[in-house]
Amino acid sequence: MTATGDAAPGPATDGAPAVTNDLAARVIARARHTATTLGTAESLTGGGVAHALTGVPGASTVVRGGIVSYATQVKASVLGVDSRLLAERGAVDPDVALAMARGARRVLGCALAVATTGVAGPDPADGKPVGTVFVATTGPRGERVRELALSGSRTQIRSDTVAAALQAVLDTLEDPPS
Repeated sequence: MTATGDAAPGPATDGAPAVTNDLAARVIARARHTATTLGTAESLTGGGVAHALTGVPGASTVVRGGIVSYATQVKASVLGVDSRLLAERGAVDPDVALAMARGARRVLGCALAVATTGVAGPDPADGKPVGTVFVATTGPRGERVRELALSGSRTQIRSDTVAAALQAVLDTLEDPPS
């Protein structure tokens, strides 16, 4: 209950856009149907993808976990992203996104992992403009990296990235990369 006596939002709605909740529910349903375990490695989304997934009832049967690797050092030390790659290209890079997804898959022992890295703003980072985002998926049938050029506020870019990551997972579950 909130201070006004209204019921607090539940895990399926918790303030996230309806599209995100719908995508998360579809991902969990498809992952359960295919018995595919999931994991996340997140930078700019700060755990938003894992939060959306675990807000769906039944998620515990397929979600192995999530790693928030906001700091570059964590990308290297926990996920195993090559420190030379990070030094040369910065954290906002398609190869870094893919290495993050691979690291999550390894650390979490999941069949399919998704990773997010990018620039939510307000300032550019790693020589990339605000709104530059990379979403990577990796699983037993292949790997894919998507580059996004988003606009809007920091909050909007992060929210749109969560939705894009969920869509990437759903696309992979429904039509795996070759």
